[in-house]
Amino acid sequence: MADENIGDENSVENQVGDDEMAANPAADDGEWLPPEDTDSAESVLAQGEAEEGLDTEVDAQVAALKDQVLRSLAEVENIKRRATRDVENAHKFATEKLIDGLFPVLDSLEKAVEVAVSVDGAEAIAEGVSLSLKLFLDTLAKAGVDQIDPLGEPFDPQLHEAMTMVPNPNAEPNSVMDVMQKGYRLNGRLVRAAKVIVVKGD
Repeated sequence: MADENIGDENSVENQVGDDEMAANPAADDGEWLPPEDTDSAESVLAQGEAEEGLDTEVDAQVAALKDQVLRSLAEVENIKRRATRDVENAHKFATEKLIDGLFPVLDSLEKAVEVAVSVDGAEAIAEGVSLSLKLFLDTLAKAGVDQIDPLGEPFDPQLHEAMTMVPNPNAEPNSVMDVMQKGYRLNGRLVRAAKVIVVKGD
């Protein structure tokens, strides 16, 4: 009975050895190699490629969000600058309509001074009106108004309005020969152009 059991065990061992040889042909040379699991290798490779693709997509989304944030910040800064400029202009030119309505008063005072100077015995009146006119102009100057009186200066179409051109050999061509109505600027902005007579060129 013992010999029969030993024979059965040898048969089982021989069968196991044959199965391993069949699963691993390299064992014929005396070297045992583990069976290849190709499905697992391909799965790991595919997973790595998927993760790499996901990282690239995430990087692209992060870059797009950064660009969007930077554009939004730039737009906010532009809005703030425009708002600041609008507020400054509102302060600078809030009185433009009021001052524009005062120009006829200035014209009348200047005309009154001219008439009073030309009349005998009206020197006191001329002096009083001149002082009132000077006080008026000084007050406007404090509000940012400056007068444009370009008599004898070169004609500037940005500041002057040419009413007519006349020849004058004693004056420079394209210069202002006479000022019919003085101009005014408010904080550097032209409010009323000076109406002038320009010397005609050759």
